[in-house]
Amino acid sequence: MRFDIFCSLTQAQPGGVLPPHATVLRNFLEQAQVADRLGFGTVWVAGSHFSSELQRAHRRPVIPHWRGEIGLNTDFCQLAGQVLARTQRIEVGSAIMNIVGQGGPLAAAERVAALLGWHGLDPAERRRIRVGFAGGRFDYVSRLSGVLPRTGWEREAWPQVRSAVAAEAAEIFVRLLAGEALASDDVPEAQLGPEHFDDPDTYRRTRKAGAPAGDRIVVPRRWEFEAVRAVPEIARPDLLELVTGSQDPTLQARLNRFRPVKVFNLSITPAAVIEATHARMHRMYHPAGGPWRRGYMPRTVFVFLQDDPGRSAGGNRAAAREDAEMRLAAYWRALEGTLDPARIASAADNALVGTAADIAEQIAGRFHPEDRLMLWFDFFTHDSRRVCEQMESFMTAVVPRLPQPYGSPYDCRAHTE
Repeated sequence: MRFDIFCSLTQAQPGGVLPPHATVLRNFLEQAQVADRLGFGTVWVAGSHFSSELQRAHRRPVIPHWRGEIGLNTDFCQLAGQVLARTQRIEVGSAIMNIVGQGGPLAAAERVAALLGWHGLDPAERRRIRVGFAGGRFDYVSRLSGVLPRTGWEREAWPQVRSAVAAEAAEIFVRLLAGEALASDDVPEAQLGPEHFDDPDTYRRTRKAGAPAGDRIVVPRRWEFEAVRAVPEIARPDLLELVTGSQDPTLQARLNRFRPVKVFNLSITPAAVIEATHARMHRMYHPAGGPWRRGYMPRTVFVFLQDDPGRSAGGNRAAAREDAEMRLAAYWRALEGTLDPARIASAADNALVGTAADIAEQIAGRFHPEDRLMLWFDFFTHDSRRVCEQMESFMTAVVPRLPQPYGSPYDCRAHTE
């Protein structure tokens, strides 16, 4: 089993006290260095753009109840350089990079190419840059970047058009990072059919107003450009790993026509969906990446670990559950403005919660021994000391309790996946 960490760089606090942005950034670097020392494999970092606090005053706020900034990592490529300069072994990944906003897929590919160009200059370098990418979670970022409906029918079917735009961006991004010389005409225009719409009436209205090709609706390309190639060339492609944040099976197959592209998933995804994704990727994964492995689909999971030697096991267990429910409740209130006790309880049940022994048992009972877990310790807290203590307890008290073949934390210097 592979153990990574996930960091959100969120400026938020259940108690209502918001730390300065510089404190959030310093906390992250401290946690990355501790994770490096402890032997975690990769630090994955959430991405965000522009002030989510200020967008609460927009005409159409996306997260109107969030107090503070939902994320401070606005440039993964710069962040990666900061982490790599301060650590020895740990790798770094984006979870995720928005390739639709901020200049679109051409600009994103060029930033990644530049990062890999510098990173690969040292022939002894073995640490990979793991670039998770997608169309972005919050639509206000796309709007601020000028990615808007262009016609009335696109406005009517914007969720479907937005998905088509994200797929177009993903193909451009992947093909440029595969070293291709690419023009927009090389990327097929998307076509929407009735299978893309939950509401048949919306499909009929859209088809009537759009540009139909039979029963399909053609989505004109968002990006038009003559042949381009990303520079500098990626002389060390072994140091770049691409991971799509899309759960669309068609897009996963489409991207793997050009180079190996792995897949993100969430720990709360139903087991049947997880297994179906693995089965599909065994068939469609690009042959240059070798056989598909379960560790190629990292899975996020919250961790609420209490292992205070001054308390009983029952006391630690209760404290961990209370901490989990408090932070999850504050998160859902901030994100949605509503408090759903059933949802909070379900999220807590899907997290790793309890003592070191409890969490070892939960991992062995819920995950495959070849899975890769992105452990989220800094969820909705700015107590960096406590986050670092939990990371250390995980590696020193949880991992040794895991049965074989879950094994021990791996050293990324000897890791060849």
